[in-house]
Amino acid sequence: MFPPSALGEAPFLLAPMAGVTDAAYRIMCRRHGAVLAYSEMVSVAGLAFASARTIELAEPHAEEPQLSVQLFGSKPAQFAAAVEMIQQRVGERLSLVDINMACPVRKVVSKGEGAALMDKPDLAARIVRACVSVARVPVTAKIRIGTRSGTRTAPELARRLEQEGLAAVAVHGRTAAQLYRGRADWSIIDEVACGVTIPVIGSGDVLTAEAAVAMLRDTAASAVMIARGSYGEPWIFEDAASIARGNAPRPRSRLSRLAALREHLALARDHAPHMSRARTFSAWYLKGMPNAAAWRARLVRCGDYDAFCALIDEIENDVVSEAREEPR
Repeated sequence: MFPPSALGEAPFLLAPMAGVTDAAYRIMCRRHGAVLAYSEMVSVAGLAFASARTIELAEPHAEEPQLSVQLFGSKPAQFAAAVEMIQQRVGERLSLVDINMACPVRKVVSKGEGAALMDKPDLAARIVRACVSVARVPVTAKIRIGTRSGTRTAPELARRLEQEGLAAVAVHGRTAAQLYRGRADWSIIDEVACGVTIPVIGSGDVLTAEAAVAMLRDTAASAVMIARGSYGEPWIFEDAASIARGNAPRPRSRLSRLAALREHLALARDHAPHMSRARTFSAWYLKGMPNAAAWRARLVRCGDYDAFCALIDEIENDVVSEAREEPR
């Protein structure tokens, strides 16, 4: 059964994103209302070869109460072994295991993984069956409309996977060929939901809290998965929850955005001292700041935590100075 806590009145989930949803990112979003937070894509082959980096992707930070782990690959036996390994290492903090059948990136699809599985329903079913046979937690999957224009294989695939024991399915409203171009077609959520009894999680173009609530209101989605909408806006989850309850979201000043960036940087420092991703996520928080382009250009020269904090000090001074100069 899909975790009931994720299907309440504010079922807004942090999507799995390669290169983004590390422990620091997940903690920020959990602190701001995400009811579930997914790992980055974890290779079942990498786990089979005991890659230290791959194993790290599938392990929760001490602060995380739960972790949803997303796996990708193409070999049922490796999936089963990966589920057993993760259950042993993560223990009771593992909330679910998700199977990636949606990644459209060429280097993944070319190996028969990710969205390529949508064109191989028998293999996809065997993978789900293998995972369910050893899992002590719910097994879910993320899919797309289909692989290319004119194919809408998601409804039939979802029905097939439910028969194998799938506990929920997330549906992204684009084909694999679209990547992230064009508009997401939310009608696929209803098409999938009509053919299954398990929860359907909506995904695609949820870029604002208002969009998250609209998807929940206007489609058959039981929950909403938020990806790019969380960039520099970890509070999108609590804002969506406020709107869903009929309340206005809390306004956030530029200084509060910078305070959140400091918080995120501190988490990144504690989790990954090399701060390899800090330049990217810091730029997201600076959106809308005065002189944002100039500050982003300075970010690329920051090499450690102290350098980032010193730059934020300068940005704060700039924000305060501009506020003083504004007419009252």
